[in-house]
Amino acid sequence: MFDFVRKHTKIMMFVMFLLIIPSFVLFGIDGYKRFSDGGSAVAHVAGHEITQGEWDTAHKAEAERLRASMPNLDPKLLDSPEARYATLEKLIREKVLAFAVEKSNFSTTDGRLASELQSNPTIASLRQPDGKLDMDRYRQLAASQGLTPEGFEARVRNDLSVRQVEAGVASTGFTPPGIANVALNAFFEKREVQIANFLTSDYLAKVAPTDAELEVYYEKNKTQFQAPEQATIEYLILDIASVKKSIVINDAELRSFYDQNVSKLSGIEERRASHILINAPKETSSTDRQKAKAQAEDLLAGLRKAPDTFAEVAKKNSQDSASATKGGDLDYFSRGAMVKTVEDAVFSMNKGDLSGVVESEFGFHIIKLTDVKKPVQRTFEELRAGIEADLKTQQSQKKYAEVAESFTNGVYEQSDTLKPIAEKLKLEIKTASGLKRTPDSSASGVLANPKFLSAIFSPDSVEKKRNTEAVEVAPNQLVAGRIVQYTPSRVIPFADVKNDVRVQVAAMQAAEMSKKEGAEKLALWKAAPLTAVMPTEVVLSRDKALNTPIQVLNAALHADMTTLPILVGVNLGTKGYAVVKINKVLPRTPPEAAENTQQLNQYAQMWASAENQAYYQQLKERAKVQILVASPQKTK
Repeated sequence: MFDFVRKHTKIMMFVMFLLIIPSFVLFGIDGYKRFSDGGSAVAHVAGHEITQGEWDTAHKAEAERLRASMPNLDPKLLDSPEARYATLEKLIREKVLAFAVEKSNFSTTDGRLASELQSNPTIASLRQPDGKLDMDRYRQLAASQGLTPEGFEARVRNDLSVRQVEAGVASTGFTPPGIANVALNAFFEKREVQIANFLTSDYLAKVAPTDAELEVYYEKNKTQFQAPEQATIEYLILDIASVKKSIVINDAELRSFYDQNVSKLSGIEERRASHILINAPKETSSTDRQKAKAQAEDLLAGLRKAPDTFAEVAKKNSQDSASATKGGDLDYFSRGAMVKTVEDAVFSMNKGDLSGVVESEFGFHIIKLTDVKKPVQRTFEELRAGIEADLKTQQSQKKYAEVAESFTNGVYEQSDTLKPIAEKLKLEIKTASGLKRTPDSSASGVLANPKFLSAIFSPDSVEKKRNTEAVEVAPNQLVAGRIVQYTPSRVIPFADVKNDVRVQVAAMQAAEMSKKEGAEKLALWKAAPLTAVMPTEVVLSRDKALNTPIQVLNAALHADMTTLPILVGVNLGTKGYAVVKINKVLPRTPPEAAENTQQLNQYAQMWASAENQAYYQQLKERAKVQILVASPQKTK
């Protein structure tokens, strides 16, 4: 085919011309621009579009971040409509706050940025013993977030500017204790109540639905008695582990790696030393530093005459409080663990040697080398298994991208079978039966992944039994599958679900009976209060609900307290009915001082949060935010 294209270039150009030009005529250049820009808009912020592609990219990054921080998190939660919509709202918030930064002309100075980076504990951990930043590890940190060091710093700078937007509201929140206590007193106010329950479960024995009633209910509610569509599938998984299985490391490679790295593989040399420190930090005046050096030289002169008194002299004279009590002992350490001048001195000495006066940024040291741990060189055979595993891991990570491309192309080019690509890449064809579009709670791994299930149950896969595309279900993990047998959803015959129907109808009738009797009792007790037979009084409040249903608690707290006692009826839905008699309103129990302080702080935080949210809503209005996709909560 490619030979034909090369030999008939002019013909192919003419054909492409005929295909492309009408497309421009029909859809226009804007259509192509929208396509290349990432698809249709899902939101507008300050006149700018957030595209479907931008949303997808942001959600993928957010999902990977959450997976990295919480490895045991159920993948289904990350790919749910609610999770995706939450990412969109987060993306919109970022755009709105960026708009506010621009409009307010906020900026972050180089000094403020430097201060923020210096106080960051993660970046602090990248500092070397001499205090300098390890730039290689810093670049790796930025790269792990898909950024260059410059991009990382730009993001931090932007975050600091955004904080200025919200700080103006957060820092001005004001909740005087007097006003806060009025709200808290009302919130924690209590009610003395009596509750008569008419529960569905108590009426089940009193109902006996007939077969005719069961059939009527079944006919009206057939959608409740459907067997979901199911499929038997074949599928392939490509990941680092499967690539690793195909890699063979020969003896020559293993031996070469051993020869080049034997010293590292055998361990590193460690040395144990003791020191005496006379403090003289960098900022100390030159006169004081000279005095400190002279003191160290005097101590050294004495030690040269009596080396065995080192520990005693260190305890009396060393100004390193951590080691002085231990006779100056610094324990074992390897290269990279100490200040460079001290380290250089230690690793140039022989066991038992006494150094000269060594200067560092902390002052002046006298060092004694007390022991040397030389690594024992291990044989090739001892290290062979570990070397082979490491080399396989390294090569599989490099090879994965190449194999992933072959996998992706293979499942597409031979779309009616997985066998060729399985044989080519030495992958195992797995099978699964009873697979559903919505996975059971027992499903796990790729068989519970919404992206893969969506691909498997796509029209092309169901109707034509074609391979799905290669679906990325996790970092460095692709899966493709095909349907072998498909069973569409169907209504289960009445005879097969008759018992289930009976349970539902009986529960419905019992609930109706409980509500009827509860409403009748309410009317009777309101008309003749003295006839009311109620359980013992209990005291309810928001912080002590006593496992009371939320409907009952809300009814007790929200009822009109003008005239007490008062009776109210509460519909408990499928669980039945309750009659609540409110006898008294009781004040909030005065809290202990510590508890009161905590509650006042919580109230202040909630108030500040509410003000901040209100401010953000104002910013959204100014930015003229429009969300063009429906919230999953609103579609339920």
